[in-house]
Amino acid sequence: MSRSCAPTSTSWNKRLAATEAFPVYQPIEAAVRFEEVTVEYDGISILDRVSATVPKGSCTAIIGPNGAGKTTLLLALLGEISYQGRIHTSPNGTRIGYVPQRLSFDRGMPLTVSEFLAMGFQKKPLWLGIHPKLQDLSREALTLVKAEHLAGRKIGALSGGELQRVLLALALRQEPDLLVLDEPSAGVDFRGELIFCELLDTLRHATGLTQLMVSHDLATVTHHATHVICLNRKVAAEGPPRQTLTSENLTAIFGMHMGLVSSRSMPENLAVCSAPCCQERPDA
Repeated sequence: MSRSCAPTSTSWNKRLAATEAFPVYQPIEAAVRFEEVTVEYDGISILDRVSATVPKGSCTAIIGPNGAGKTTLLLALLGEISYQGRIHTSPNGTRIGYVPQRLSFDRGMPLTVSEFLAMGFQKKPLWLGIHPKLQDLSREALTLVKAEHLAGRKIGALSGGELQRVLLALALRQEPDLLVLDEPSAGVDFRGELIFCELLDTLRHATGLTQLMVSHDLATVTHHATHVICLNRKVAAEGPPRQTLTSENLTAIFGMHMGLVSSRSMPENLAVCSAPCCQERPDA
């Protein structure tokens, strides 16, 4: 499983420009398969024999209450923690882009957003200047997330939502096969559903990207996800939203007040968000 590869062209932008209509979503193979994944800390079970599938090309959402092990499952996938069981990805290698829920760093660092985006790709010291090609690639990534105006800002001066947008740009810089997001809508100013839904759905359609996200926002999951994993240390339910986000399943996982989701809001085997932000496109 490969996690780093600096892009050398604008291939994504060209494919996005050629995007027209969204096809019917028909997953053929798995991008990720969790097999009996178990994690314990000091004898306490965090994940108990979790087996689940992330269909290739899907937007898969992992939902569950606090302490259910959702982020732990992502960290196991990223190789950041030890676990028992197996996690299968593509035998040809999977390039992963990761957007964490938060990033801890010294906000007093004299580092601009452009320098931050180039930091992992440039070999020479940043104080010698950023290579022009890296500057162009960083600018393109920021443009994708509608954040090109942040290029010259100090990274420590960004708001929480602006920082999340930059982290998404950093993840997209790698042209990932699998984009992993931990609570992407928590405190984010992505212009609401416009960027989150339209951008990520367009990227998935144009590039074959698989999206795996942890979310507490059932409204986003209801409109956006094409596959859902309900997790509470074990897999309680898995499958398409209409089959998985039932009142019975949500009540069993979250409690009696969470079992209210309209099935009419869920995508029916489609690779496109069903919310108004994506159904009523300005250029339609």
